[in-house]
Amino acid sequence: MDTNIAKLIDHTLLKPEATPKDIEKLCLEAIQYQFASVCVNPCYVKLASEILKGRKVKVCTVIGFPLGANRTETKVFETEKAIDDGAQEVDMVMNIGMLKGGYYEYVEQDIRAVVNVAHKRDVLVKVILETALLTDEEKVKACLLAKRANADFVKTSTGFSKGGATAGDVALMRRVVGTAMGVKASGGIRSYEEALQMIKSGADRIGASASVKIVTGAKPETSTIY
Repeated sequence: MDTNIAKLIDHTLLKPEATPKDIEKLCLEAIQYQFASVCVNPCYVKLASEILKGRKVKVCTVIGFPLGANRTETKVFETEKAIDDGAQEVDMVMNIGMLKGGYYEYVEQDIRAVVNVAHKRDVLVKVILETALLTDEEKVKACLLAKRANADFVKTSTGFSKGGATAGDVALMRRVVGTAMGVKASGGIRSYEEALQMIKSGADRIGASASVKIVTGAKPETSTIY
């Protein structure tokens, strides 16, 4: 097992049919394999927080998921409630349609509103761009807006659109944000080799539901890059 990669993984379960029992299993796996966090839907934040109390594994949730088209006020309310329930990180979906329409001020303010609420309580914010729906030019613009809004990370995908993370998108995002922000690759990462490729391209966090398979399929001797 490669514990170096495990520490970069957000162990994720966002399927609509996920049950409380499934979330318990997710949390126990996260403890066992020493993942960075569990990423769960907002209704399960309290349950995950209770299970992981006193553990190093953080609780992450999603905001405005998976479309990003909620009103800003809704995203802010959702963020506040998630933090009240114990969320330590939030992955918010950017308003994709507004970005594509050129409403950049709206997009920046939408992100900033969530960031302001989260940062007041020392909660980290990752902005999901949904790269499969954007041109390269739009990806660059989205990264710059997230950076300007003081978000902590930019993230490739929800995993619920027509495509997931690519090494090319991760490298582009890393070039745009530099060292000022984190880059999270998520969506379709199912093997150790794929996770390694994302890290080599510039990702410092991986979102995956196949996390256990990724780390147990690891070849520790190849992990000297960390």
